[in-house]
Amino acid sequence: MFLTNLKSDLQKLADPVRAKHSQRFFKTGPGEYGEGDKFIGLTMPKIRQVCKNYKDLGLQDIAQLLKNPIHDMRMAGLIILTNQAKKAKAEQSKKLFEFYLNQTNRINNWDLVDISCIYAVGKYLLENSQDRKILYGLAKSKNLWERRISIISTLYLIRENQFSDALKLAEMLVDDKHDLIHKAVGWVLREVGKKDQALEEKFLKKHYQAMPRTMLRYAIEKFSRSKRDFYLGRTS
Repeated sequence: MFLTNLKSDLQKLADPVRAKHSQRFFKTGPGEYGEGDKFIGLTMPKIRQVCKNYKDLGLQDIAQLLKNPIHDMRMAGLIILTNQAKKAKAEQSKKLFEFYLNQTNRINNWDLVDISCIYAVGKYLLENSQDRKILYGLAKSKNLWERRISIISTLYLIRENQFSDALKLAEMLVDDKHDLIHKAVGWVLREVGKKDQALEEKFLKKHYQAMPRTMLRYAIEKFSRSKRDFYLGRTS
């Protein structure tokens, strides 16, 4: 009943016009990264507001949401999971982490990854460094979203001034062919640079001439104009 009520509350807010826009924005056409995904047109604030009433939803029900063909329903499940992960203590944090990694085939667009993995994965790994090897396995995955999970999860570690895994994973993914990985790696490098620009530049000086342009632009976004020009090859 709890799950049925949640889905009903979300469905009541459906916006068919926004849903059509979302299907274009999230690339759901043939051959695109979100091929076949379906939307009912909910904004993030609306989903979050509904989810506040279901904060204690069990993992069995969250798993059912993640199986839903509607993107907005999967997002709701991940928002609830993320909110639980933010507050979770050791035993529950591990349970959520393991659950999340068993659901990666359902976490199948960049917004779903980005809303959830920082806390469901990154927060757990801050205190359980022995399990960080899992990130390296994900970085080698053929699944685009698992590769994105591997690098985006390190944002939690970066917040706590732990940069090593982020930089090692960035090096693994620097030659990735997908634009969504280029953006993710660039984002992570930029966050490293906010904490330690010299460390980011050490990485860049090794890779900037060969790394994808989008990745580089994201990585140097917060640099001074003169430094951006240097890395973009506009100055000698």
